Amino acid sequence: MRMRTALAGLAAAVLALSAAGCGDDAKAGSGGSGEKVRFGYIADFNGSSLLAIAEKQGLWEKQGLKPETKVFTNGPLQIQALGAGDLDAGYIGPGAFWLPASGKAKILAVNGLGFADHVIAQPGRGIKTVADLKGKRVGVPEGTSGDMILSLALKRARLTVKDVRKVAMDPTTIVSAFVSGQIDAAGIWYPLIDTIKQRKPDLVDLAGDRDFYPAMSFPNAFVSAPDLPSRKPELTTKVIRVLQEAADYRAGHRDETIKLTAAFMKLPVDKVEADAANGEYPTTADLVARTQDGTVARWLDGLAALFVESGKLKTVPKADTYYAGDLYTKAAGR
Repeated sequence: MRMRTALAGLAAAVLALSAAGCGDDAKAGSGGSGEKVRFGYIADFNGSSLLAIAEKQGLWEKQGLKPETKVFTNGPLQIQALGAGDLDAGYIGPGAFWLPASGKAKILAVNGLGFADHVIAQPGRGIKTVADLKGKRVGVPEGTSGDMILSLALKRARLTVKDVRKVAMDPTTIVSAFVSGQIDAAGIWYPLIDTIKQRKPDLVDLAGDRDFYPAMSFPNAFVSAPDLPSRKPELTTKVIRVLQEAADYRAGHRDETIKLTAAFMKLPVDKVEADAANGEYPTTADLVARTQDGTVARWLDGLAALFVESGKLKTVPKADTYYAGDLYTKAAGR
C-alpha cells in the first residue's frame, strides 16, 4: 500500500512537471490584437526560458504577435503537431534533430547547447558501466535525446541497441517504471532525473552528454513546419526576432530568467536553477557568428552522422536544407 501511495505521489509530481506553466494544457498570451502564433514547448529550462522572458517582457506584442503556448513531453510529438497543422512552432532537443534533417521541420533558431541527457541505472543490480547493460531492460523515449544518449553510450562501449532489451516509453512512464524497478536502466534527461532521484538517490549515472563533448555538441532548437519560412516569411522573421531578443536577455540576466521561468512553469526556483546548469546559452551575436563560420552546420552534421548510424537517416543532408541560418542572420540585422 505504501509503495502504491508513493508511486501515485511521484506520478502526480511528474505530471505537474510536464504540464507546468500551461494551465489547462494551453494558455494564450496577454490581451490585445496581433497575429496568433501557436507555440509548443517542453517544461524545462531549455524549452521554457525564452517563452517566459517573451511573455514577461512583452516581446510578442512588440512584434505584433499573440502567442498561444502548449506544453509537450518531448520534441517528436511537437513535430507531429507541426505536420498536422496544430502548431506553428515548437522546441526540440538534439535527439529529435533527425526529424528536421529528414524534412519534417525547419530549424529557425538554435537555443543553446544542452548537457541534460544521461544513461542511468538501478543501484544494487551490478550495473556499474555501460557494458553491464548487455541483456538489461532499458527504457527510452523513442526518437528523443534519451534515445540518442543511449546510442552514443552503447557505441562507446562497443555494444549496439540489439545488445540490450530496449523498451520504448514516454518520459513520464520512464520515471515511474524506474522508481518501481520495472526497468534496469534508462536514457532520460534532467529535470526528470531529479524527480527519479527523490526516490532513488543512489542511482548509477553511466554516461551523459558531457562525456562526448566537445567532439560532439548537442544543440537544442526552435522549429517550424518545413514550409513556414517560405509560406509566411514575415511571421517567421518576427518569431525569430522574439527568440533572439529573449536569448540576449537570458544571457545578461541569468538569475532573473530563472525566476521568470520558475513562475512560467509554476515550479520552485531552486529546481529551475539546478536545471539551468545543464546548458550553455549563447547570445544572438554568438549564434550569428557560429552560423556564418560553419560551426552550427558542423553541430548538425555531427548529429546527422549519428542518426545515419542508428538508422534514422539514410544520408547526412546539407545543414542549410533544414536550418534557416540565412533567415536567422537576416532577422538579427547582420
